[in-house]
Amino acid sequence: MPTGKVKWYDAERGFGFIAADDGTEVFLHATALPAGVANPRPGARVDFGVADGKRGPQALAVTLLDPAPSVVKAKRKPPSEMAGIVEDLIRVLERVDGALQKGRYPEAATSQRVAKLLRAVADDLEA
Repeated sequence: MPTGKVKWYDAERGFGFIAADDGTEVFLHATALPAGVANPRPGARVDFGVADGKRGPQALAVTLLDPAPSVVKAKRKPPSEMAGIVEDLIRVLERVDGALQKGRYPEAATSQRVAKLLRAVADDLEA
């Protein structure tokens, strides 16, 4: 199977082109993309079959060779920013700990906010 890189792809129009490693340009239609891939990024390495289309070579059965970039990692906060968030989280948890030490749980609204905050920080750390 030939290989190449996605030259460009327009998800709205449903097509683009692949720059094949042999120097040819191959038409890429949305129907040739693997399931779950709606918008391959330019520069993504692919392998594909080729058929003669109405206007030249057309890609068939495209397979992405590069792993898809992680959206979560791309939006991940820098460590210096996370350090401040963790410090604030510790202060919040110390207040909750103070209430628990006195024998009472925090109010429901407070518990929900703290739980939501914990989940968000955990997601950022895990990304």
